[in-house]
Amino acid sequence: MVRLFILLAAVALVLLILALISGLSAERVRNLPRAVWVLVILLIPIAGPAAYFAWGRPVAAGSRRAPSRPSSPDDDPDFLRSMNVEQSRREREMLAQWERELSPEPERLPDEKDERKNEQPDGEQKDEKKP
Repeated sequence: MVRLFILLAAVALVLLILALISGLSAERVRNLPRAVWVLVILLIPIAGPAAYFAWGRPVAAGSRRAPSRPSSPDDDPDFLRSMNVEQSRREREMLAQWERELSPEPERLPDEKDERKNEQPDGEQKDEKKP
């Protein structure tokens, strides 16, 4: 009989501590003000904590919260996406710069290309007026 009493006292103590921690750390409680719930938990040995868990505890506190921002940039998909876009842009710019540096001949204007067609193999200009 003594063992049963010790077991029930331990269960009541654990329920009391858990209910107090939960009641004091919750952002909001249901049905009654927080101070009233603390008094109910402390003054009614087993039924007080049980009543708090049944009717006073917030329902699904995690599901009603707004989605929190990631704690680090590596967890943020928007940040990672922007990094990929930025890196791709930098790589395209670098590739264009390398192509400009390595191209054998700079692009000529259309007028310059037409002049090259009129040149003779020995370097003299064609005379278009000759018969």
